[in-house]
Amino acid sequence: MDWLVQWWDGVELWVVQLPVAVQFPVVMIVVLPLCLGVARLIDRVADWGANNPASVPEPDPEPESEKVAA
Repeated sequence: MDWLVQWWDGVELWVVQLPVAVQFPVVMIVVLPLCLGVARLIDRVADWGANNPASVPEPDPEPESEKVAA
């Protein structure tokens, strides 16, 4: 995991050292699609959790009332 932290620090340092005119397009091209993908993934997981039949307990069956013959 240490290699990932070092890689991320290097990328962060590289982006910070870029001029602002270059930072903006880089962030918009890389970060925006990444954030949209993560948001879509979270939305799908939330939908799955809400629609998962295992997450909702089944209601108890109502007792049948006695039928009276007319």
